[in-house]
Amino acid sequence: MTGPAAPAATPSVAAREITKRFGPLVANDRVSVAAYPGQILAIVGENGAGKSTLMNVLSGLLQPDGGEILRDGRPIRFHSPRDAIRAGIGMVHQHFMLIPVFTVAENVVLGTEPVSSGLFDKRRAREVVRRLSDQYGLKLNPDDRVQNLPVGLQQRVEILKILYRQSEILIFDEPTAVLTPQETEELFVVLRDLAKKGKTIIFITHKLKEVMAISDQVTVLRLGKVVANLTTAETNPVEITRHMIGRDVMPSVEKQTVGGADTVLEVRDLHCQSDRGVEALRGVSFHVDAGEILGIAGVEGNGQSELVEALTGLRSVVSGEILLRDRKGKRRALVHRTPKQIRRMGVSFIPEDRRERGLILTYSVADNLIFGVEDTAPFSRRGVLDPGRIMANARKLIPEFDIRPPRPDAPVGTLSGGNQQKVVLAREFSENPSLLIASQPTRGLDVGAAEFVHKGLIEKREQGVAILLVSAELDEVMALADRIAVIYEGQVMGVFRAGSVDEGRLGLLMTGGEARAEEIAIDLTAPALEATEGG
Repeated sequence: MTGPAAPAATPSVAAREITKRFGPLVANDRVSVAAYPGQILAIVGENGAGKSTLMNVLSGLLQPDGGEILRDGRPIRFHSPRDAIRAGIGMVHQHFMLIPVFTVAENVVLGTEPVSSGLFDKRRAREVVRRLSDQYGLKLNPDDRVQNLPVGLQQRVEILKILYRQSEILIFDEPTAVLTPQETEELFVVLRDLAKKGKTIIFITHKLKEVMAISDQVTVLRLGKVVANLTTAETNPVEITRHMIGRDVMPSVEKQTVGGADTVLEVRDLHCQSDRGVEALRGVSFHVDAGEILGIAGVEGNGQSELVEALTGLRSVVSGEILLRDRKGKRRALVHRTPKQIRRMGVSFIPEDRRERGLILTYSVADNLIFGVEDTAPFSRRGVLDPGRIMANARKLIPEFDIRPPRPDAPVGTLSGGNQQKVVLAREFSENPSLLIASQPTRGLDVGAAEFVHKGLIEKREQGVAILLVSAELDEVMALADRIAVIYEGQVMGVFRAGSVDEGRLGLLMTGGEARAEEIAIDLTAPALEATEGG
């Protein structure tokens, strides 16, 4: 925490009784929030609580239906983000808005370039960016091309962009989603320094550990309303969670020991290419046993997506082997199999993008709950769907997985993100898999929905299912996994038993730090699965 002096009497920015509707939905219901110079304010809440809507109102992307925004105590109206920027409010979005082939300086000044004799003054741009970088401790080279920078430095370019436009209020939307632990701590150093220099920081996050580490004040939203304003030093994650979701959440994941496990999945020397024809997987090897969770930890973009696609038949394999022990105990080769064939062998799949690959948003909840098995009994007979069986399946799974609203006929696109994910989980869990591949299963979910997902994964593990968990959330991997494999630039940097390695060591390997030979070798070997042809 920054530990600043007492806040100024007047907030630098405040929302007073803000109301924003989308048709019959009230996203913000008379919300009042105040942020002060030199302080870091965390905004937290469940998915759909109204956080993003409120920030979009403050940054000029949306206009409120009621209430007002005050800047240094004076009412002000924004008709566009440009108006907000002129008023000194800048927002760093979760997905960066940079041009990769441009330099740092070119990205920072884009749209407000310094000119000399009617031409872009590149020298002046470089000087201004270097001065700002030094002033705020951002350590950026104005001449570096953005495409060559790691994600953490790209985020600093986004911060420089709004500082260059003289923003006094900086809004960060889930800023650590793609950062390693080291990059996150470096970002926190920057934010604390900005606060010490009098800037106002508003920080949106799902991660309560980050709230406790970086914020001075916490505002909690639930169902579009402010339910709590807390001083960070006087609260704790349990209290914040209780305000967020109206109940306590399990503080940690409890796992039972599952012994005598057979190897279910073995990957040997796997090589794959990315969509651009570049080698994305370079000799990946690992195994997953029945009744265990193997977590794949790494910064996004280091081969995780290609690995999952290769395992599920969605991407061609250049070389290597993928062997599976199916539901009947037979050993099968998965390379060159179709996604449907792999699914029939007992592989369930929770995709990282539920809206793109997990669901058809215009179809009903009931229909989405049978995708992948819609052409098999009991849902289909001689190529004709059985609506009664499909509806009966939905009525069984909806209460079991607490899908809300409990309407089988509702288009799945009308559900919240957490409930959409529950539809995916209900379908994939109910298939009685031998292997469950869960890719970013809690992405974008609040603490309550994430807890539901975690409990479901643990239950499947204790039923003897082998689970491959791919997650950019290192806390999630460390809490759930029995073993952790770190992937960097398409290679496994090390495999560790849970509890034998700390966050710092994992973070180092996630950025390409050297691993000892024994760390790379540990647990990579497994009882050999020899492929049985056919079936």
